[in-house]
Amino acid sequence: QVQLVESGGGLVQAGGSLRLSCAASGRTFSRLIMGWFRQAPGKEREFVAVITGSADTTYYAGSVKGRFTISRDNAKNTVYLQMNSLKPEDTAVYYCAASPRPQVLAGYEYDYWGQGTQVTVSS
Repeated sequence: QVQLVESGGGLVQAGGSLRLSCAASGRTFSRLIMGWFRQAPGKEREFVAVITGSADTTYYAGSVKGRFTISRDNAKNTVYLQMNSLKPEDTAVYYCAASPRPQVLAGYEYDYWGQGTQVTVSS
């Protein structure tokens, strides 16, 4: 089992920045592929970014590429999502997800999910 706890959400004005954190426990963190997802009111959950265990590979959704950066600190069992140039359409609950299976890079479901943290961007 893996427990994931997100933090760092909040209210920010358009153009501002936030950094989300996700602390993991319960399994060898460096072997986990870590992803960030978000879900806006009335919309389906969508992929935001993913990073492999050794941090040698990252992928981003087109809507956030160039504005968001995913990173990880394996010594701290934590993955981050730096969000810059935020827009009102980035408003959502952001979820951290983890899986030891490389199939998640092809779109398979993640094994573990956090509770989410709210990000609200005002115009």
